[in-house]
Amino acid sequence: MGELTIGAFARASRLSPKALRLYDELGLLTPARVDGTTGYRYYVEAQLPRARLVAWLRRVGMPLARIGEVCDLYETDPPAAGLVIGAYWARVETETAARRDLVTFLVDQLSGNPAGKGVEEMSEMSMSETAMSETAMSEVRMRYATGSDRGLVRPVNQDTAYAGARLLAVADGFGADGARASGAAVDALVALEESVRGADVLNGLADAVDRVNRGNGEGGSGDSGTTLTAMLWTGSRLALVHVGDTRAYLLRGGEVSRITHDHTLVQSMIDAGSLTAEEAMSHPQRALLLRALDGSADHARPDLRLHDVVPGDRYLLCSDGLFTVVGPDDIRRVLRTAAEPADAVSELIALALAGGGPDNVACAVADAVTG
Repeated sequence: MGELTIGAFARASRLSPKALRLYDELGLLTPARVDGTTGYRYYVEAQLPRARLVAWLRRVGMPLARIGEVCDLYETDPPAAGLVIGAYWARVETETAARRDLVTFLVDQLSGNPAGKGVEEMSEMSMSETAMSETAMSEVRMRYATGSDRGLVRPVNQDTAYAGARLLAVADGFGADGARASGAAVDALVALEESVRGADVLNGLADAVDRVNRGNGEGGSGDSGTTLTAMLWTGSRLALVHVGDTRAYLLRGGEVSRITHDHTLVQSMIDAGSLTAEEAMSHPQRALLLRALDGSADHARPDLRLHDVVPGDRYLLCSDGLFTVVGPDDIRRVLRTAAEPADAVSELIALALAGGGPDNVACAVADAVTG
């Protein structure tokens, strides 16, 4: 098989010579031979499929590190590589939708659109120990309830659930200081109910999460941290912050969907097509977190997005002590049939305990109502 100069290979692969030199330096596309005297790079035709795949993946915006993984997989298992590409693009579409929501929100705020005005008009209301209340919003009121239980196995409860005038939050602590970590995460967000308004809401959430993470690194035991999922209302939209494997679900129009993405090893394997959701339930590393507020800057990057609120919506935030014990069919049934948020909370916790209660369980349920 004859060799191709870098120029000929560039034309055949639709990559520029400059790109080929870069990919050689990164180990992504190594020449078949480099002349020891001139330094000229030479390729062979058998390298064209990999080179063309690199070119296609660059056009869709895939990072170079991920491209290398896909190309290596393509050479041994092309169908698996296709699944990885599909999972990557699904994630891109989710993140694009989140950015589109943020752009709409910022345009509304900066152009004087009254969509966010309801934040200023919310009435302050007290909460009972059972965390039930109603919050007045422009066009929509939120009726909510929270609950948490130690479960039947764990010696202490490290989960924290909260519902307030503008905030729903669930945090799941772990390690020796897990209870402190989850409580600190929720407390940091509670402070935002009064201090953050309008277009600052996402920045406020991001800053609060960063402070909590740094606090866990400086004052924790070294093996402790927490996951966190929370919603902060701003007008007719809510800002969602999410780190780890606590979850948020939405019941809308009779359909229940999960609106968070687990930051776990098994979820990444599901995304890549190497594991099914059913197999993940019994995987020995199903609890391994890829992101958490554990003091590490690498692990703490939260998902942040804006979500439109529609009258009739029902939201559920919960720790993994619920959804790893209570099946999706039962969660959907309870969200669809429970008359009030407090009824849903009570029934979901009861189901977790009936399933053996192996972990702490916490949940918060809120209904968007009018009138």
